[in-house]
Amino acid sequence: MKDMYSRTQMLIGDKALEKLKSSHVIVFGVGGVGGYVIEALARSFVGAITVVDSDTVSISNINRQILATQETVGRFKVDVAKERILSINPLCKVQERNTFFLPENSSEFDFAQYDYIVDAIDTVSAKLELAKIAQDKKIPLISSMGTGNKLHPEMLELSDIYKTSVCPLARAMRNLCKRNGIKKLKVVYSKEEPTSVEKVIENGKPVPASSAFVPASAGLIIASAVVNELIGNI
Repeated sequence: MKDMYSRTQMLIGDKALEKLKSSHVIVFGVGGVGGYVIEALARSFVGAITVVDSDTVSISNINRQILATQETVGRFKVDVAKERILSINPLCKVQERNTFFLPENSSEFDFAQYDYIVDAIDTVSAKLELAKIAQDKKIPLISSMGTGNKLHPEMLELSDIYKTSVCPLARAMRNLCKRNGIKKLKVVYSKEEPTSVEKVIENGKPVPASSAFVPASAGLIIASAVVNELIGNI
């Protein structure tokens, strides 16, 4: 198995590689952003990954989600995610949680077992709940802000929520974090102004346009931050 990660070992050394092997990361949302997070975590030899999502792969996901192919349409994303992770690293311990995370069911998760939390979900109330939990339990957390209606991945930034600008989702989260006493929140966000697109409504909600490269780039930036923090390279 070591040969698979020899190039990583050359870069970070045996001690850091073993640290990743013993780490457990939970990823909420395995869509356009979260799918690339788990891809990079699996290829970085993270030893345990829990994936949380209640959605199935749809045909409209194919333009941007690494888990979405013609063959996976209609399947639960957590099932596809587990298969993908194990096809990369058969030794990884993968847990599936086929559920829609909300404040109402947060007590169903034992957060003490996780070394890092990744928030790649869209629901603001759920994002805030994860920020509260992370602060209370002192677990590192990184949160994805908006990647829809954007075309320029080079405008993504890793920052604290209180230093963000432009992004409407980051603005909403800034206000909520301030009101709820969240002192800091590591995020990936974009300074790109959202492109104006024709309004499309599905299930009573507006649907953002998307590209193949902005969500993917955000996911890889997030995975990089997780790995570097876990091995102390920050």
